[in-house]
Amino acid sequence: MAEETKPLLIKRYASRRLYNTETSDYVTLEDIASFIRAGREVQIVDLKSGDDLTRQYLLQIIAEHESRGENVLPVDVLTDLVRSYTTQAQSVVPQFLAMSFEMLREGQSKMMENLQTFPNPMASMPGFDALTRQQQSFLKAMMGGWKPGSSGPEMESDSAPRGSAEKEELAQIKKQLAELQAKLSKL
Repeated sequence: MAEETKPLLIKRYASRRLYNTETSDYVTLEDIASFIRAGREVQIVDLKSGDDLTRQYLLQIIAEHESRGENVLPVDVLTDLVRSYTTQAQSVVPQFLAMSFEMLREGQSKMMENLQTFPNPMASMPGFDALTRQQQSFLKAMMGGWKPGSSGPEMESDSAPRGSAEKEELAQIKKQLAELQAKLSKL
């Protein structure tokens, strides 16, 4: 049981090959993506230096999926992320993203519960069961293994002094978050 909560350790050799320490074999980025979709936490470390390379490889996996046309991140979101690295918002963006994904996951869980709990007039439609299974698989693949609060710094307290631009930006983020919550609660 403790084995399941421990991250899967992947070691990167000098040749850039990735080695799964549990199965004692080499793996690809797609293999790592499969582990994550199955709910496993992974940690990728450089064998020689011991540096944690997990973030770098996760970003590479996302970039490869996006470049193959499996677009999950709209261009305006990517643009805003790039912008956040050069603004005061950098400190609140990770927290905001973590909260947004948590709300999305909760909303999707409630939606799936409602589909299973309440009689659905579409349930008698041919192929509805297959569609429901496909949606559940998609949701599991999208959200599997993601743990709330696992990334991002703690938000500053509201009593901390802020500039007017930062206050305005924070107010805008709070407004967007409230809009997301309202949309999810309507689902």
